[in-house]
Amino acid sequence: MSGSARQTKHTQVREYLVDLISAGLQADERLPTEREVAEALGVTRVTVRKALDDLEKDHLVYRIQGAGTFVSEPRISKTFEFHSFSEDMLARDLTPGSSETQITLDGAGGRIGFALGLSPAEQVVHIMRVRTADGRPMCLEHSYVPASLVPGLENGMTEDSLYRELRERYGIRPERADQTIHAVVLDETTAELLRVPPFSPAFNVQRTAFDQRNRPIEYAESLYRGDRYSYDLSINRLST
Repeated sequence: MSGSARQTKHTQVREYLVDLISAGLQADERLPTEREVAEALGVTRVTVRKALDDLEKDHLVYRIQGAGTFVSEPRISKTFEFHSFSEDMLARDLTPGSSETQITLDGAGGRIGFALGLSPAEQVVHIMRVRTADGRPMCLEHSYVPASLVPGLENGMTEDSLYRELRERYGIRPERADQTIHAVVLDETTAELLRVPPFSPAFNVQRTAFDQRNRPIEYAESLYRGDRYSYDLSINRLST
């Protein structure tokens, strides 16, 4: 069989699988096995495996060893603009939410104190929650806010959006942020909260937000699922 024919078979299998997904398979539903697809289309399992490799690279499916191949969640792309999680999801016609929320009053410590311009002994309100999009886990978020700026916040939030809470309850408007992003893998505990296999890829996003008076008002660390999230940016080449 020529290289062109092999490519044709490979393309047919890929299109067959994409059509299966488009026809109504939901996120996290299992696809037919390699053997079932090979028999249905009269191709080899090697050809099916190559097509699945392509779909996995395109983030349309994911694999779990010993369990099979599953439909991926739609991937959400984020630009480098300063938005809250809730604003980001609403802009994509998704409903933001939270689960597993815990709010505590903690000492800032050295690392968080440095980010917020506080002494290690000063207190911060620590908000830990799993952020969701249309009810599905998207990221694990830890937010730290100087307690002196938000009296009573440790007793609970009235809004799901922290930034809306800061604006409407305390008159604090987040204006800009310094942000760092790097790639990590998820430990077993975090993976379970985000409903992905242990050691799945993720983005670790560290952000310090500043208000209209240029005060640091929040330090946040968020772990975003790598299979559901990406960052897009435009770059310009300097003329030489």
